[in-house]
Amino acid sequence: MFEGLDMGKMSEMMSQMQDKAKEMQEEAKNVEFTAKAGGGLIEITANGAGEVIDLNIDDEMLDDKNLLQLLLMSAMNDVVKQADENKKMMAMNMMGGLGSFGQK
Repeated sequence: MFEGLDMGKMSEMMSQMQDKAKEMQEEAKNVEFTAKAGGGLIEITANGAGEVIDLNIDDEMLDDKNLLQLLLMSAMNDVVKQADENKKMMAMNMMGGLGSFGQK
C-alpha cells in the first residue's frame, strides 16, 4: 500500500506543516477582532487565538445587571465567532500552500 512512498519526504512535509501551524498560531495573536453589543455600550476585543484582550462597558450598563449579562454574552459570542472564522481561513490557506498534498 505504501510502496514507492518516500517516508523521508513525507516526514519532511509533516515537519513543515507543524512549523507552519506554530507560525500561524503566533501570527493569530497579532490579529484583533472587535464585537459590539447594545449599540456600542459593550465592546470586546479578542486576538486571533480567541483570547479576550480588551473589554469596555459603558457606565450606564452598570445599573442593569441582566441586560449587561445578555449584551456581554452577545458580544463574546460574536468576537469568538470572528476569531474561529479567521482560524478556519488560515488553515485553508495553509492547506492550499501544500501543493498537491492539500488539494483534492
